[in-house]
Amino acid sequence: MCGIAGWVDFGRNLSCEHETLGRMKETLINRGPDNGGVWLAAHAALGHRRLSVIDPAGGGQPMIRRHNGHTYVIVYNGELYNTENLRQSLLAKGYRFNGHSDTEVLLFAYIEWGSQSLERLDGIFAFAVWDEESGHLFLARDRLGVKPLFYTVVNQSFLFASELKALLAHPDVAPVIDAEGLAEIFVMGPSRTPGHGIFKGVNELKPGYYMTVDKNGADSEKRYWSLESRLHEHNLQKTVENVRELLLDAVQRQLVSDVPVATFLSGGLDSSALTAISAEVFKEQGRGRLHSYSVDYFENEKYFKGSRFQPNNDAPWAKLVSEKVGTKHHNVFLGIPQLAASLDEAALARDLPGMADVDSSLLLFCREVKKDVTVVLSGECADEIFGGYPWFTREDELSAETFPWIRNIDGRTKLFSPALANAVNSQEYIKERYSQALAEVPHLPGENGKDARMREMFYLNITRFMPTLLDRKDRMSMAVGLEARVPYCDHRLVEYVWNIPWAMKYYEEREKSVLRLALRGIVPDEVIDRKKSPYPKTYHPAYLKAVKERLLKILAEKDSPLHQLVDAAAVKNFAESAEASANFPWFGQLMGGPQLLAFLIQVNTWLKAYKVDISF
Repeated sequence: MCGIAGWVDFGRNLSCEHETLGRMKETLINRGPDNGGVWLAAHAALGHRRLSVIDPAGGGQPMIRRHNGHTYVIVYNGELYNTENLRQSLLAKGYRFNGHSDTEVLLFAYIEWGSQSLERLDGIFAFAVWDEESGHLFLARDRLGVKPLFYTVVNQSFLFASELKALLAHPDVAPVIDAEGLAEIFVMGPSRTPGHGIFKGVNELKPGYYMTVDKNGADSEKRYWSLESRLHEHNLQKTVENVRELLLDAVQRQLVSDVPVATFLSGGLDSSALTAISAEVFKEQGRGRLHSYSVDYFENEKYFKGSRFQPNNDAPWAKLVSEKVGTKHHNVFLGIPQLAASLDEAALARDLPGMADVDSSLLLFCREVKKDVTVVLSGECADEIFGGYPWFTREDELSAETFPWIRNIDGRTKLFSPALANAVNSQEYIKERYSQALAEVPHLPGENGKDARMREMFYLNITRFMPTLLDRKDRMSMAVGLEARVPYCDHRLVEYVWNIPWAMKYYEEREKSVLRLALRGIVPDEVIDRKKSPYPKTYHPAYLKAVKERLLKILAEKDSPLHQLVDAAAVKNFAESAEASANFPWFGQLMGGPQLLAFLIQVNTWLKAYKVDISF
């Protein structure tokens, strides 16, 4: 994986803007620690930071190729899993390759097929191609938004980058946040509305979209992929067989690499499946013993409290799976002081307040894994596409007519300053965003009642909740130069599962039944029958103590920027109350009282570090 940045302006000469582009590019050095480069022309400037995974010697960027009198330059962040198939098609059309990188294949694919090349790509990507002779920039993002891509137009300049920090490194981009951006952080957050870049004037290219820029300006985003609803014609047995085949193929494709590959293994169904399949592929290909990694916290077993959101600890399950499938397993244990101290680093990695210690623990975990490997397979997104979360089965949450992972909005609003509360209008904002999401659902004609509602719920999860976890995984892993691949986001698998009826997905009233049935004989039976348990968080009282003390210290400092956005007295009362130690989440499954305090710490860090100008 990598980091990309660029600048197009037809009203000025950019060929001397090496310093500005260099600043933008170097903010992304953690995404691409191996090397970097820039390419400058009269009206375009492209920058790249590279993490070498495929063809370390021949895949440098920006990559330049000439074809039919045109000079094409690409900057690309991602991985193509059908590189060799595309290469063979392009060879048959007369293209000749200088190396074996997927970057060169992607560039030639665009040259040959233009925007229609996107339909041929199997992978995760965000890229830009500049055609020097025609003065035309093309940008695209993968179907499900695994890889990020932000952009803005300011003073006739079009700017784009993998992360917000790279845009903000440009002198013309100001870190201004208005009422809508604040609502995204404090009402929707840490999720975001698709396409929203939080800072004023900044957008994120939406998943499954592309756009072009030329002397006439930036065209509106165009969609090249979307979920399509159609009648599912397979019986349960055939459905299970197809899911198994699609998942096996996705995992095998994503194990291709010129550098070491491992898996994250929690002992849950999703990561256990990836690990078991990968271990078998390693054996068949003679690649030695697969390494797997899990994360936990010192003394967590002493304080763990099971709940419907997190019923049991992961450690025994990860050990069981590792022993049965034969991996070299590594347990990474995190301490409370380092967990609390890394909240700031996690906010800077994400460019925004995020999922508090759920983010920072992943950042620390990835840093340890990076010491051994460069690529990992991770189990994100199985719950969104197969229906694994509690809100898929709880009638009160299904009928709530709101995003089920955004909880207790009234309680959250009580902590706002009067100015923030008036600016964001929490209930109206969330109602508007929810209605907007429902209006996008591709309903199946004739489908109604429970099936129609479940289709809505899956759409909400895939397009609104899943991006939050993909953002988290991308930013925390790339912050330490670790590439995380997500096989459950394979678009062929997602397209197929999308149309499987709820009666099959919830066969015998068990969440993710189709996936469980598909994995019989691959994953140990004990794990197939295990209740879902999400990414682990700490239950150690020392963590609550640490974040509480730090937040109260922030509030005691009169110049803390957090004062602009919260009611200090209300936050202090909350921090001292029993609610602060409660594990019932205010967002998702994991963000309880301690995480809310940590989130406010991250808000303060973000406001200071980015010198955010608040415009109510």
